[in-house]
Amino acid sequence: MGVYYGLVVLVGVALLLTTGQCDVSCGSGRAGEGGIPGRDGRSGQKGEKGEPAVTASGPVDTGVLLRLKGDFGSRGELGVMGPKGYRGDLGPAGRPGNPGLPGPSRKTAGQGGHAAQQSRSAFSVMRTDNSYPSFGQKITYQTAVVNTQNDFKTGLGYFSCRIPGFYYFTFHSIAKVSVCLRIAGDFPFNKAGFCDYNKSDYNRNTDQVLSGGVVIELAAGQKVWLESFRDQQKDADARDTRDKQIIFSGFLLFPNSE
Repeated sequence: MGVYYGLVVLVGVALLLTTGQCDVSCGSGRAGEGGIPGRDGRSGQKGEKGEPAVTASGPVDTGVLLRLKGDFGSRGELGVMGPKGYRGDLGPAGRPGNPGLPGPSRKTAGQGGHAAQQSRSAFSVMRTDNSYPSFGQKITYQTAVVNTQNDFKTGLGYFSCRIPGFYYFTFHSIAKVSVCLRIAGDFPFNKAGFCDYNKSDYNRNTDQVLSGGVVIELAAGQKVWLESFRDQQKDADARDTRDKQIIFSGFLLFPNSE
């Protein structure tokens, strides 16, 4: 019974195979209809970076290069400064500026009188005495060339400050012997001293010229004078009675602002 069942199965399979084949005499059937589109496949992995575009000849397509543009690189080093360019043309003149603010009103310096005259102070006095000026003493003068408002006391030999401010003082002397002079006063700093020596007996009859000057800030009432001082002069120099001349001058540079 089992053998008979197996033969029946084999015969059935053979019949199926025979009916599924088509010989040359079979005709072609009609094409089937298109199926439904399938779903999108999964995204693939990112590909490797391509090589730069190279053209065999001719200009490079700018559009292609833009599509192939990569990421920004790091900033390069600063290049060498180029040569200076040509000077450009002069531009047009600007518009006039706005008028400035009025200046401060002028204040009167000193007591009474016109402001312009009160803010002036100058003197120039001359000593024509042939005697050698005493050491450490104020030099007195015989002639006043200029003496505004009598600020310089000729007989006493000193200048009295009337207008606080900055002054310039200077002196010139001519003698045939060594002379040392200094600008002194009741100010709290060192005196400005100058010397000129005649150490040669051959030049005893030659005029020795000495000069000096200094700028000083003075307060009202302070005094300034010229005096002789001893340094390396010989005793015979102090006894000399030949011609001598000393000129002492000073003037206000500008007053202090109040």
